[in-house]
Amino acid sequence: MDISTLTNEQLAGQRLMAGFDGTRLNDDLKFLIDKIKAGGIILFSRNIVNPDQIKDLCMSVQNYAAKCGQPSLFISIDQEGGQVARLKEPFTQFPGNPNIKDEEDARHFAEITASELKNVGINMNMAPVLDVAFDCTKSIMKKRAFGYDPEWVSKLGAAVIEHLQRNGIMAVAKHFPGIGRTVLDSHIEMPPLDIDLHTLESSDLLPFAEAIKHDVAGIMLSHILYNKIDNKQPASLSIKIAKDLLRDSMGFDGIVMTDDLDMGAIKGNYDIKTIIEQLLSADIDIALICHKGPNIEIAYEKILKGLKDSKNIKAKGKESVKRILKTKEKYLKVHHGTTRSFTES
Repeated sequence: MDISTLTNEQLAGQRLMAGFDGTRLNDDLKFLIDKIKAGGIILFSRNIVNPDQIKDLCMSVQNYAAKCGQPSLFISIDQEGGQVARLKEPFTQFPGNPNIKDEEDARHFAEITASELKNVGINMNMAPVLDVAFDCTKSIMKKRAFGYDPEWVSKLGAAVIEHLQRNGIMAVAKHFPGIGRTVLDSHIEMPPLDIDLHTLESSDLLPFAEAIKHDVAGIMLSHILYNKIDNKQPASLSIKIAKDLLRDSMGFDGIVMTDDLDMGAIKGNYDIKTIIEQLLSADIDIALICHKGPNIEIAYEKILKGLKDSKNIKAKGKESVKRILKTKEKYLKVHHGTTRSFTES
């Protein structure tokens, strides 16, 4: 699909990844694909019954997207292993903590996980976690992080990225620029973090720099307020963090996405229109909205209005969609096994 042939509606929809209710292709999913023209969906436990059902669901949504003239969808899931794993038995060999002790364990986990996801039609894993749990007793990430040493987290994270992607599953590193120092839960409230950029660069950012070297497909932004970098906006809405730091300083040219915009840290402090205004200004490619409700349609209409009203927003929007389609071209295949082409004219 030539980007020059995409309508404003398609350009807007590609910037959205949505959650949904149900376990099959239903009217809600058809609305997301045909009317919102969403670029991706995310699966949760509420969408999962058994392996055959997931495979049928994934195939159905991809076929429906093709029928609607849409690019193939990102179909994502949080399959970190351990505490956060949407696929349980009998889906996975890792129903509990995968017990990653070294790079060989990380490779084994990534290869098996990639195979399990690919077999049911999932193409993107919201992993690995690259947060460094400096205080292993208080960190909110103590049960999800690889450890407290930035270099160690870098090595294991890079191994997971390399072997997920080598086996056809896009990896999304999270939660930039690092939430391992926080003790509050951003699902409920927005945690503030008083740490300067120099300290981040010498510690928390090291795993993300390594992920960029390994060509990670995507990076997810956190909902943390880094007061000494941007005391007005959390990372997920921050021009200083998403654009100036991640894009310009660290040179990341892959997909940048928010964490779930339905989380308490965000929805308790911002309305969805303000959120989208910030997203459009910060070179953030994808807004992640994980629950059914009015926010996904409001976000779509706000992005669409920006594309129509502003040449600058439309130019930046096209750059985002180019990144999205470039990644889809690299990783996604339609069900009969031929690559769908998303090339720029």
